[in-house]
Amino acid sequence: MAFAGSAIGLGNIWRFPYMTGEGGGALFVLVFAAATLLLSLPIFYAESVIGRRGGANCLGSMRNLGGGRFWKVFGLLCVFTPMFILSYYSVVGGWSLEYLFKALGGAFASVQPSEAGGMFSQYVQGVAAPIVTFTAFLAFTCLIPASGVKSGIEKFSKISIPALFVIILVLAAYTLTLPGAFAGVEYLLRPDFSKFSVGMVADAVGQSFFSLSLGTGIIITYSSYVDKGENLVVSGVGTALAALVFSLLAGLTILPAVFAAGTEPGAGPGLIFETLPFIFSTMAQDAPVLSVVVSTLFFLTVLVAALTSSVSLVEVGIAYMVEEWGLSRGKATLLCFALTWVVGLLSALSFGLLGDVRILGEPVLDAFDRFSSNILMTVCALLGVVFVGFVMPRDDVISELGSHGKTGVCSRAVYFLIKWLCPALILAILIANFVS
Repeated sequence: MAFAGSAIGLGNIWRFPYMTGEGGGALFVLVFAAATLLLSLPIFYAESVIGRRGGANCLGSMRNLGGGRFWKVFGLLCVFTPMFILSYYSVVGGWSLEYLFKALGGAFASVQPSEAGGMFSQYVQGVAAPIVTFTAFLAFTCLIPASGVKSGIEKFSKISIPALFVIILVLAAYTLTLPGAFAGVEYLLRPDFSKFSVGMVADAVGQSFFSLSLGTGIIITYSSYVDKGENLVVSGVGTALAALVFSLLAGLTILPAVFAAGTEPGAGPGLIFETLPFIFSTMAQDAPVLSVVVSTLFFLTVLVAALTSSVSLVEVGIAYMVEEWGLSRGKATLLCFALTWVVGLLSALSFGLLGDVRILGEPVLDAFDRFSSNILMTVCALLGVVFVGFVMPRDDVISELGSHGKTGVCSRAVYFLIKWLCPALILAILIANFVS
């Protein structure tokens, strides 16, 4: 459940729908699914092997496995990357918290549909409100792992993941009843091959990496807690399928609503915060109570999904500080909070006070997101598979891929993919990211 929690998050609800919109709908979904099963899943296994065999945080695992100075730097990069991602991810988490409060307060029922979408621009262009919600979300994120692995992360995951699937199923069933909704279903399921491009493939692979938390140190850290009797291949398949199914359910919830609202599906990161309020406001014209209930359920789903992933992101830094610096879990959590908060201010203000600042033509938050998924995570994933395929002993890797040391055809096939297919494909994607 914790692995699934790291995979199911804002990447599925916030990022997947607008990336699908920008990538031409079903074609993006097909490439995303293929990338998840053929590339991301073997990378997941490689990182799992590092974590369970190393038995420690990212840096500690590399040291325990005999990695030299270069590989220790890789371990440190795997600690930095999730902290960097969490800095802007918590800002979007703050947006979901703000909109949950708006939904509970009936804000969408009290405005005209034409004004609902403008609420988002007014909110993110402010100064105090984005900082307050970002801070609150980050603080709540840190409270969960501060309680420990079993009492905090494990207990939270056991409750939150099943609840997420139930709520998203209910919401998907509802949005499919909206007038014009099936145009969104058709968009999601009918591929438009004219949209095919190197950039689209790179974005789909980046989304797949983001969805399975690859190249972030999360899988390495969580795997260090996994019992030797656990079959990593089975766990990986379950995690990948959970991420795929939830992404499709999120698409079936949001894209039909986008078409029902007459909004452009490639509207960007603010898609769900601009389009869905329009739907809820329209609904309130005839059924105000239903509008409050459905909007509250939706943004509760977004918030819980954000938390399941943000908890895993911050745990990487906490594990490193506890094991390498000897800090207590409480002090490590506070330090992670402080460091992430300082960097996150840039993203929190990227549409307001820093609205004129552009990095390669994009707002700060968007640029951080693209750099993380297309560069940082890709580089870390590449180094991970190279280490497992060419540095670790083959027998150690295959043994870890089984359970209780038992191996089979499946373990050897996964090893082949890790050693030969994954490095070649990741290199191609990394080059494509620079070209596009």
